[in-house]
Amino acid sequence: MSMMTQPAPRPAREARFAGGVAALAPGRLYALQNPFVLDGRVSSYAASARGFSAANSYLLTEPDAAMLIDTGFGKDEPTIRAQIESLIAPGLPLSLFPLRLNEFMSINNVETFAGHFNVETCYTSNIDAALWFDFGAKTDGRDVLASMKVTAVTRSDVIKLGAGGRTIEVYNAPIRLIATRWLYDRATRTLFSSDLFTHVWRDAETGPWVVIDADNDPTSLADVRSFMLNTRYWWLEGAPTDAIRRGIDKIFDTCDIETIAPGYGCILRGRNVVARHYRMLDEFLKNCDKSVMVSRYVGRDEER
Repeated sequence: MSMMTQPAPRPAREARFAGGVAALAPGRLYALQNPFVLDGRVSSYAASARGFSAANSYLLTEPDAAMLIDTGFGKDEPTIRAQIESLIAPGLPLSLFPLRLNEFMSINNVETFAGHFNVETCYTSNIDAALWFDFGAKTDGRDVLASMKVTAVTRSDVIKLGAGGRTIEVYNAPIRLIATRWLYDRATRTLFSSDLFTHVWRDAETGPWVVIDADNDPTSLADVRSFMLNTRYWWLEGAPTDAIRRGIDKIFDTCDIETIAPGYGCILRGRNVVARHYRMLDEFLKNCDKSVMVSRYVGRDEER
């Protein structure tokens, strides 16, 4: 699969980099990437992390339908809307799938996009998910969410996209802090890993936001360990991680993965890149298991 990158539409006078569209599989899969600064205020990263990360939404396209995975931060709504409009025809049926109901970067623009695009359905793990999406905005004086169709998916489900029946497989995330789904697109061999494999960020706002073999990526096992233990997965040290490893192994054994597409941070692209980061994560989890480590309370400001 080839990859092309094009700049996202943005106001002519805006000098700041406003994200970009990465064509991971032209005509089939696009990453809508919008950067944010790491300055100690973003809870998805350690307080000491500096540089930039990117909030990632993904647009899967077919001639007669499209699906948006995660809707991005509200601050990026005009940019993401323009990115989507540049890739699909007006009125094309669009489905939404926010993978994390508790995360702003996943759900923030559901209502806005439902009022702007021809949203066919919103896939969620909870039939009452629309209650999570109301941030007070209304479109044309009507409640968009009241009329939006919500389709609940199970922990192991299959979604068909378009008349051709493109298969999107749904998995309960084997490692998670909140209710989370992973998706696998067999057509492009892409795993959408939500808030895992989010451990690569950049010094510059311009990225690059896709890691490929040619980059000679310097990320080490120590980097993965530091990221995991200093963010939402701090509790893994001394936990029963063997079961988690088996859950992740099952997905990687079942799915032919060439691209890992996380909800934020750099996309991991290419079999060698995917295999290396998978091995580092597995080694980290192995070293954290309760059989070799003791669980302990970790203060909010402690970094490991």
